[in-house]
Amino acid sequence: VSKKPNKDHRLWIRKDSAGSGKKALCLVNTVSKLPNEKEAVYGALDRWTAFESEFPIIAAAKALEMLKKRRKWLQIIQVTKWLMSKGQVLTWTTYDTLLLALSMDGRVDEAESIWNTILETYTRSVPKKLFSRMIQIYNTRHLPDKVLEIYADMEELGVRPDEDTTRRVGRAFASSGQEDKQKPVLEKYLKKWKYIHFNGERVRVRRAGPLA
Repeated sequence: VSKKPNKDHRLWIRKDSAGSGKKALCLVNTVSKLPNEKEAVYGALDRWTAFESEFPIIAAAKALEMLKKRRKWLQIIQVTKWLMSKGQVLTWTTYDTLLLALSMDGRVDEAESIWNTILETYTRSVPKKLFSRMIQIYNTRHLPDKVLEIYADMEELGVRPDEDTTRRVGRAFASSGQEDKQKPVLEKYLKKWKYIHFNGERVRVRRAGPLA
């Protein structure tokens, strides 16, 4: 016999979701007005959680998404570091947002340091998107040798790059004078088929070659 959904429980979920959204917006508005001073930021964030019986991690995650949409990179860094200082375990999405924010704020060395810590701590659990993020960061900064270092880690750990990452790796090989390794990588990881729009429809066609 199937049980009917608990309406009260579902209402509670909706109320909780709405409440966390409002609290997230409060955090965003708060940090957006603060000076770039650790004591001021951490003090305000501590007050944000002062009367909570449980740490508002859902609201914090929503706040980070809001800050990302608004391209508030410094504030993302501040909030994330505060979360880490509170012993909160970051999700992969939060780590990805932090790495992006550090890069956009011109703090690539710091992003690299955090990345190395992530890789040393979690190794085989690190998801593809974080490898892709670091390759994107290094590609944007025109650091082909760094791109190839990340790619070497992916190969060692059996992480298959997506197509955008594969193209960046291919360009890195070409930029570093290793053109002979570019084509094999593209042939190995790029799909044999691609999609194009023709007469208003999405059509699958075979690639003419690895660079097509």
